Amino acid sequence: MLTGAPVTMLLPVMNLTRARDFYEQKLGLQPLGLKLDGKFEYACGGSTGATLALFPKPEGTKAEHTALSFQVRDIAAAIRELEEKGVQFEDYDYPDLKTKDHVCVLGSEKAAWFKDTEGNYLCIHQDIA
Repeated sequence: MLTGAPVTMLLPVMNLTRARDFYEQKLGLQPLGLKLDGKFEYACGGSTGATLALFPKPEGTKAEHTALSFQVRDIAAAIRELEEKGVQFEDYDYPDLKTKDHVCVLGSEKAAWFKDTEGNYLCIHQDIA
């Protein structure tokens, strides 16, 4: 039923101006514009029809999980490019989650995490299988 339906991912932001600067200048997302309900939308995923919508929420929302993940072809190159734009990656050293050069191998993928300006956990991942 929903297999072919376009997807919109919603992320709360405390400061829409600050968040927009991050998503446009640091991540390079294509703005679609401000909607009447106050959300600001971005095109994501190429031809898949995915949309990212930032919505103002003054108190924010503290999630301890990955809010969204971008699939990349070359995770090392993506990390370098994002770091050049000022994105700071997280590093972990836990028994079940360790990063080396910001990257953790998780089964059939590599992943690296960073936070946006609003504290949302974002990820880039690369399939390796």
